[in-house]
This record gives sequence, C-alpha cells and structure tokens, in this order.
Amino acid sequence: MESPPSLDALDKLMAEAGARIVTQAIQREGFARDGITWDVLRADQVHPVCSGNKLFKLYPYLADAIQKGHTTLRTFGGAWSNHIVATAYAAGISGLRSIGHIRGGEPREWSSALCQARDMGMELVFMDRSSFDALAFREGTDGDAYTIPMGGHGPLGVSGAAKMLDHAGPDRYSHIFCATGTGTMLAGLALSAGRARLAGVNVVKGYDPLRTLNEMAPGKSADIYDQYGFGGYAKADGRLIGFMNLFFLQNRIPTDIVYTGKLMFAIHDLLHQGAIPPGSRILAIHSGGLQGNNSLKKGQVIF
Repeated sequence: MESPPSLDALDKLMAEAGARIVTQAIQREGFARDGITWDVLRADQVHPVCSGNKLFKLYPYLADAIQKGHTTLRTFGGAWSNHIVATAYAAGISGLRSIGHIRGGEPREWSSALCQARDMGMELVFMDRSSFDALAFREGTDGDAYTIPMGGHGPLGVSGAAKMLDHAGPDRYSHIFCATGTGTMLAGLALSAGRARLAGVNVVKGYDPLRTLNEMAPGKSADIYDQYGFGGYAKADGRLIGFMNLFFLQNRIPTDIVYTGKLMFAIHDLLHQGAIPPGSRILAIHSGGLQGNNSLKKGQVIF
C-alpha cells in the first residue's frame, strides 16, 4: 500500500535551505570608491532542481494541497519551464502525482526540461496557445487535481516568496533587485523588503510585473527595468553569455540565460552608468533555475 502524500521531504529541504542560502559579496572595481556594496542571496544553492524561488513559491501550494487531501497536482508552463521541473520534483518527493500542461504543441524534439519532468514522473499535456493562456493563471481544483498557476502565481506563491528575505536581513540593504516573469517573486519580496527600494529586471514580454505587484501587494512599489531582455524570454547573445562567463570567473557564481544572467548584467550596467546612488547597499536575489542553460551549445558557458 502506497504511503499517503506527506510534506516530510519538503520540510527537510526547507530546513536545509537555512544552512545553504548565504549572502555573497561581489567585488568590482569602479563602484567601491562610491561606497556601494553588492551582495547576492545565493538561493540557487538550496537544490539543483527545486532551487531558489521555486521552492519557496511551491511550498505553500503543496502544503495546502496535502492538507486538503489531494493526491494530484496540476500546473502550467512552457517547454523550458523551471517551474514545471521543480513542480515535478516537489510532487515526486511528496508522494503526489503531477500533471504539467505545456504551452504549444508537442515539439519534435523535447527540451531537457520536459525530459526531466517526464523522468520524474510528471504527465505532460500539450495545449494550443489560446487554450493554455485561458487557463494558466487559474487556481482551484479539477476533480482530485489541485491546480498551481503558472510560475506559482497567486497569493500562496507570493506568501512563500516573501520568506526568501528571512535569509538575508533586508534592513541591511537600500536596494533589492530580482528578475521578474509573472511578478510573483517581486510581490512577495515587496511584502518583506522593509524600507529597501525594490527593483525588477523584466525578462518576459507580454507580462506586466507591476500588475501582479498591485494585485498581490497593494500599496507597494518597485522600479521595473525592461531594457535587459536581450530579445525575449530565454534569448541570449554573445554579450550576455560573455558577461555570465566573466561574472563566474570573478565571483564563482553561475547564472542562467533566462533570469539571473540578465539580472546581474542589469545591475552591473546600472552601476557603471552611475544610475545607482553612492552609498547604496544592493542585494540581488539569485533565484536558481540554472537548468535554463541546457538550451545552449556545449561549452558556451564555462560552468
């Protein structure tokens, strides 16, 4: 007889997160003389698959699903979605069945993310774009299936993301930067950022992170930078990849082409433009998701 779904494994992973998440100082010539400091919250070190903001956003949903007696999770994402992979993993270790609805028809060649999710036991359902877009952000249940919106979007995902700053001490910082997709993490950070000025580097066309912020964290504000998308979601050029490699050589911090590479590039660029005031204390949230680099040719990144 199979054991009922349980949070035990996920609770253990959350407990270990406290020991694994550290803040790492970035050393850069040029802005230190202005009294500027730049730290990175290394949430990528929590787990190689269910890492960074994914773990924090998923935990409240799984806790709610198990408490309500569900045995199946349903969620949504694209062919390269870190959220899909993380949900497959979290569901698997919790004894839950998982279904991933994938935007677009079934590709001739599956992405590494889809293969990972399948290998971890997730059932994949490919949907045309219009049907997908109509359902991706809905919450609720369908029979026994408990639905998690795309990217963990929603009040539960926001509440989970807010806990990321428990590991950072936000009062130490004047500016907190994160990459944004749906804006769920941005809204969560807004709830716990204290007096720090919040900024999002938007990497997805077609989503307005400020809309999520206004809905999920009313009264909070953030600066949004749209100019660092490098052509769109998961797109990159030689300039970005070159920066990511140099950033790794200088700091031993791996980043990805979808979110965190663009985040670190944006902060670096803003600093060298003089757009960040002297004396600022910056915290950048490393949200994990390094498997996003699997779309690159072997050897393009050095980590």
